[in-house]
Amino acid sequence: MSRKMVFVDTSKCTGCKACTVACKEWNELPAEKTQLVTSYQSMKDFTPKTWTYITFTEKYENQKMNWLIRKAQCFHCAEPACLKSCSSNAISRTESGYVVINQDLCIGCGYCVENCPFGVPKLDQTQKKAHKCTGCIDRVENGLSPSCVATCQPGTLQFGERETLMAEAKKRLAEVQKTYPKARIYGETEMGGTTFVYLLLNVPEVYGLPVNPQTPLSLTLWKDVVRPVGKIAVGGAAAAVVVGVLGNLLRGAYREQAPEVKEAQKGGKH
Repeated sequence: MSRKMVFVDTSKCTGCKACTVACKEWNELPAEKTQLVTSYQSMKDFTPKTWTYITFTEKYENQKMNWLIRKAQCFHCAEPACLKSCSSNAISRTESGYVVINQDLCIGCGYCVENCPFGVPKLDQTQKKAHKCTGCIDRVENGLSPSCVATCQPGTLQFGERETLMAEAKKRLAEVQKTYPKARIYGETEMGGTTFVYLLLNVPEVYGLPVNPQTPLSLTLWKDVVRPVGKIAVGGAAAAVVVGVLGNLLRGAYREQAPEVKEAQKGGKH
């Protein structure tokens, strides 16, 4: 199956929240008690039982108040930090571009929760399992669009082939920038290119998104340097020395990350 994409045109979103209801219904997720966060936003963050929600941001510019609305869910990255961090091989990426968690293999280590730059996966403390948006992969693999897309009335969400939709997204961007000069495409290259790609009306920070989302340097060093070298080292003592030395390097590298990278990582967690 070719790589798919969901184009999220925030300029068309009315904040009706039908997508969140459709997600709950299709995935048989129980309702949760909510409370007003700001404006019409009733969910502050993802939970193991809420995989998508709507954010409302009030932005006053040029003597005009704008509501910047965004549907939040897993981005389904091409280079997912959650997959890289998973200690039990429970997370995989499909040919169509969706990142899924095999609940039978998940051991609840929480590494995906800690390393996602967008703060998407959440750990169910009772089940000891991580949960997040599946992209309705069961629907996609059977020729249907994700449930959120299928229910979207204003046409905010479009589903199709990545190359085709990306071209349409750029055409739409050119139109929107006439009114919103700060508008941009978010997700074309971030994290290797995401399956959910946004047309934002303002800079990512306004929406609570990291400007330059990245896999944490500490995770990259551990997975790509420390573990491989530790396995190659001859003899238990040699391996211990190598891992010990590189472990210090790992901790030092994390402490010395550029401040803007750390802030970006924090900013992705709503």
